[in-house]
Amino acid sequence: MTVDLPLQQLAALSGYCESEGITRAEGVRRAVRLLLAFGMEENLVSAFGAWRGQDIDGVAYQRAIRAEWDD
Repeated sequence: MTVDLPLQQLAALSGYCESEGITRAEGVRRAVRLLLAFGMEENLVSAFGAWRGQDIDGVAYQRAIRAEWDD
């Protein structure tokens, strides 16, 4: 199987693999295992646009939530 990656991702993968002392194939296997374990793609798709249609200023909401931490 061949996987084509943009040069930036390939360089990052190579750096990770070098620091871990593993092959790039093992690095790809780990990445795929994590993707499947956490269902990232499915979670991202289901979360995309979750706040659409809400009449809320996102930054104001974030500040209000964080203000609760100070109480």
